[in-house]
Amino acid sequence: MITLRKITLDNRRAIFNLEVSEEQRRYVASNLSSVASCYVIATNGGHPFPFAIYKDEQPVGFVMITYHITSYDTPSVAEDGYSILRLMIDKRHQNRGYGREAMREVLAFIRTYPAGPARYCWIAYKPENTPAKKLYESFGFRDNGEIVNDEHTTVLEL
Repeated sequence: MITLRKITLDNRRAIFNLEVSEEQRRYVASNLSSVASCYVIATNGGHPFPFAIYKDEQPVGFVMITYHITSYDTPSVAEDGYSILRLMIDKRHQNRGYGREAMREVLAFIRTYPAGPARYCWIAYKPENTPAKKLYESFGFRDNGEIVNDEHTTVLEL
């Protein structure tokens, strides 16, 4: 069973050591960098939600959800919307359906509107990252035509 858990003093190193394959590194920042970005977002009026992704008692990935981010270039749907800024499954745990299960948990969390109401959830992705695009589309995300920092924006109406 996949669960989202807070990053704690006890699990932080295990989360920071998770990584994607070499060819996927151009698509996602390191987990340590992402957690540092949470501080920047929080101190600039945003609401970050970093979570460890667990399969039973094993950490297998990381996700960073945000609400009302202002410290990045963002698409038009970003204001008062949720974003999945990072989603990664460790290279040793890929191709087992964990990303799909994690996305289900992430969207369920977002739909509790933990930081406030929103109409959309959006994700920015590199157009050549076809597996990510297929995953997002399978959950109902659709490209809205915006490109920010060479990344396409895909949007899900909540």
